[in-house]
Amino acid sequence: MSDRRYRVAACVYLVYGVVYWLGGMWLLSQGVGVMGGRGGDGTTASLVRWGLIGAIPLLAIPLLLSRRWSWLGGIVSRRTFAALVALLLAFRAWKVGGVALHGGGASVAAPWGGSMSFQAGAAIFLVVTLLALLAVARAAFTPERASA
Repeated sequence: MSDRRYRVAACVYLVYGVVYWLGGMWLLSQGVGVMGGRGGDGTTASLVRWGLIGAIPLLAIPLLLSRRWSWLGGIVSRRTFAALVALLLAFRAWKVGGVALHGGGASVAAPWGGSMSFQAGAAIFLVVTLLALLAVARAAFTPERASA
């Protein structure tokens, strides 16, 4: 049963990762962020670099959550890794929640046309982050059942 919880956590994290990756690539292409550029046009090299960097955790974390593994006699394991990921997701939710509540009036062009406020975008990212947090925390902190 615990394997199922970890597989669900891996799938939910993958969805979270894809949403964040696509959102981050869009914001970068619009000049938002450290490497986005000043003129509202992220450079191709910057997009490729950050796209590849972002793809590493996007693929590695679900893989590490979905398979059983342990190192150092079980001290470092899928369970401790999931707990660390849950902690990082909680921090991300805290920071994104702050933008959703107190984001100010800035906005960015939306991929479908028009514009979207940073607050509205952060609210969407917050929901996705909280769903991933719940799935990963459930896998990490639900006690294992004894085999009968």
